[in-house]
Amino acid sequence: MNAFARIRQSLIIALWFMFLTFPVLAVRVNTIEKVVEWRWPNMVYVGIGSFLISFVWRYFLERKAQGGKKETHTAPATATGKPFMQRIIAEPRLYRPVLIVLSLFGLAFPFLPFASTYQINIVTNALLYIMLGLGLNIVVGLAGLLHLGYVAFYAVGAYSYALLYYHFGVGFWAALPIGALFAAIFGIILGFPVLRLRGDYLAIVTLGFAEITRLVLENWNEFSFGPSGIAGIPRPGLFGMEMDLHQGTIYIYFLMIALCLFTIFVVNRLQNSRIGRAWVALREDEVACEAMGVDPTMAKLTTFALGSTWAGLAGVVFAAKTTFVNPASFTFLESAMILSIVVLGGMGSIVGVIIGAFILILLPEYLRAFSEYRMLLFGMIMVVMMIFRPQGIIVGVRRIYEFRKAAEKEGGRR
Repeated sequence: MNAFARIRQSLIIALWFMFLTFPVLAVRVNTIEKVVEWRWPNMVYVGIGSFLISFVWRYFLERKAQGGKKETHTAPATATGKPFMQRIIAEPRLYRPVLIVLSLFGLAFPFLPFASTYQINIVTNALLYIMLGLGLNIVVGLAGLLHLGYVAFYAVGAYSYALLYYHFGVGFWAALPIGALFAAIFGIILGFPVLRLRGDYLAIVTLGFAEITRLVLENWNEFSFGPSGIAGIPRPGLFGMEMDLHQGTIYIYFLMIALCLFTIFVVNRLQNSRIGRAWVALREDEVACEAMGVDPTMAKLTTFALGSTWAGLAGVVFAAKTTFVNPASFTFLESAMILSIVVLGGMGSIVGVIIGAFILILLPEYLRAFSEYRMLLFGMIMVVMMIFRPQGIIVGVRRIYEFRKAAEKEGGRR
């Protein structure tokens, strides 16, 4: 399509947008003075904005189509043909300096002049969502099971700590593994009925499970105290030391860094293990996976159990951080947010999930002026990502195993 055709199509789209938004943006009825106000500059802004967005959109779509045609004819054979982010991750001389700088900044962040309690809380929330995203990445990114009810296990962990403390006086460190265990048990309970489900059917069942969990917590007053929730949950302690609010916030920040590092280590080891390769095989083709001797029942149950474990850990930390839990904190929006982090960052990619969590959690907080349009911005980001980069910010590298002949091996030794 030439430039003239793109301009003509963009003009048509701009006129349509102006026509559709005319009653809302151009006409305003002043009920006090009983007059109609005509806001024509809004129409000009809508027309110019929709024209430019449409023109740029079509341009990038054509570039994407041309790039796809070129890739079918020529494929990069060397490491230089990899995307920029993958080259950084693959080469130690590139990612080690970046990792050292980020580590030093992360350790020094709470003590910087601009790092107030509010700023530390925001970053702690991002670390919490990194932990949740990495847990969901096991289910969605590695095993390929679409899970829309991940927030249910998050709630199980939070309420485990809250109820254990309220009834039995259990502290944070004792409740941390118990909450993870309860979430893993609930994951297995959910996994059994959905063993034969795939795709949209699996997503609907997991969504229903999350809503059932939320409604039980909201209506079973004798058990969960209903919508009022549970307050007065203690923060994690450190050898009985007394800490004020700012010191406690810094302590939870470093605790979340330690838990995130532990999560990254375990998920990376799982990804490169025998069970991790079984999950990837299950994601690619369940029938072929079963034909090769992998038990899909055990693989799915392990996926749900391990993925739910990290949600339980994050739930316990969330309850300790906020000192209050109620069912309103565990709506479907939380599941959608965690899934958006995994999809935006790149399914199966640990670094991608970390970047996606920082983008989706930090940007809305630092751009408070656009808080009313938060969901609209999320929708636009997801649409743009699905069109121009459906694999996410960082693509999960697929391992390739090559088998060489004995003669080639001997020649290489010589």
